[in-house]
Amino acid sequence: MDLIQLKNISKYYAENQVLNQVSLSIKEGEVHGLVGENGAGKSTLMNILFGMPVIHSTGGFEGEIIVNGEGFFPNSPEDAMELGIGMVHQEFMLIPGFTITENIKLNRESTKPSFLSNIFGKKLERLDRPTMTKDARTSLDKLNMSIDEYLPIAGLPVGYMQFIEIAREIDKSNLKLLILDEPTAVLTETEATQFLDVVKRLSEMGISILFISHRLEEIKNIAHSITILRDGEVVKTVAADEISIVDMARLMVGREIEIIREEENRVIDEEYILEVVNLKVDMPGERVKGIDLQIRKGEILGIGGLAGQGKLGIANGIMGIYETSGTIIKYGKELLLNNPREALNSSIAFLSEDRRGVGLLLDDSLEFNMAFSALEIQDKFLIEIGPIKLIDERAIRKHALKMIEELDIRCTGPRQHTRYLSGGNQQKVCIARALTLEPDLLLVSEPTRGIDIGAKKLVLDTLVKLNRELNMTIIITSSELGELRQISDRIAIIYDGRVKGILSPDASDEHFGLLMAGESLDKVVN
Repeated sequence: MDLIQLKNISKYYAENQVLNQVSLSIKEGEVHGLVGENGAGKSTLMNILFGMPVIHSTGGFEGEIIVNGEGFFPNSPEDAMELGIGMVHQEFMLIPGFTITENIKLNRESTKPSFLSNIFGKKLERLDRPTMTKDARTSLDKLNMSIDEYLPIAGLPVGYMQFIEIAREIDKSNLKLLILDEPTAVLTETEATQFLDVVKRLSEMGISILFISHRLEEIKNIAHSITILRDGEVVKTVAADEISIVDMARLMVGREIEIIREEENRVIDEEYILEVVNLKVDMPGERVKGIDLQIRKGEILGIGGLAGQGKLGIANGIMGIYETSGTIIKYGKELLLNNPREALNSSIAFLSEDRRGVGLLLDDSLEFNMAFSALEIQDKFLIEIGPIKLIDERAIRKHALKMIEELDIRCTGPRQHTRYLSGGNQQKVCIARALTLEPDLLLVSEPTRGIDIGAKKLVLDTLVKLNRELNMTIIITSSELGELRQISDRIAIIYDGRVKGILSPDASDEHFGLLMAGESLDKVVN
């Protein structure tokens, strides 16, 4: 039986049509996959179903929504939640200063009577913290999360935050449909596998799941049926076991996609561009406990490992974002630690894994985001008139238009605020911002998180192009071993805050698996 039907949904933003006559149905207990490139309309469709304010403040939508056979017109997220619809957004909706328990129970707090509430009413009841803690622990246990429920959100790795978002939805008692917008984008392969098991259990409990993901393999494995969007229209709805991953990719983008890059012979310079000695980084959840690395000029060094083992701390430490000790040497010169400006002045650029918290000025235009760091650090895009320096807006606009074209950033123009871009396009703006600095060493962390298969290839190809044509050295940190093996010359696996081993990209799955599990390669049985 159909739980929800979306019929002929259309949506315009000003004169731009983002959805055109989209229809799909979700059965009770079904996992329904929704795929499409960034800008295909997936998030807009979910915002309509969840009653998000951005839909109604921009003229509403056309079409109808039917839930359990009755018409439904959500004017707010509260309307959707009352009907049993929950949503985990692609970007986090957590309050950093609150604990995990407080975030999970927000707006559904357990209370108990107090002296004042007996006189003045329920609003003056006290929080029943033991019950709230117990509920939070139950939700976390369903996700196999051993993290303490009393910890604050601030400083946790993004993978943990995603599980907490999901735990909050699981805590709701009347949940009928759970919308998951890129739920595994910030998770490692191991965490994603663990999470997909949870999704299967929810489905078996009769909860319907609308699952948006750019990881086509997991969509095919977890979903019962799949709807493919392209340019705001439904291309096809099909049973998951009746379509291949290659066909899904082709239908999404309207062209053939080569997922694997051809191998090539590489000769890397023996000169070291960067050396780190006994590097320790106090990044919560990703502590680095003393690593030595030597990065050759012109290579692409991949850094992999499971979440919480320290891989993300390395780039953040080099850039001075978290408290760091040890030695960092670039071209023979020792750099000041804990000083982001020193790193930037040394021609090192950084693309953070936290694009919204670190990488972007959300309420500024694309063009200003791209130019800001270069303006601040390099006095780029400035016109000097005597002692006065003025911003060269024409040069910024020209550069932004060039970046928009080269990176295929889907936007209304260079003046659009980055807040209103899809996640993948926000990531591309971060890349443009880093490239504007014209670095000789580029640090990129989780560069394809939340990006569709077409855009992912474009981003990885862009990194390879920068490396090959400009001889730019790149250190790429990623939770997706497959993409590291696709473009890296060497891959360092981090375990317990240290380098467990360095492998070539064509090393066996077994070798990578052993290192990521903290084992030695001598355990391989020949």
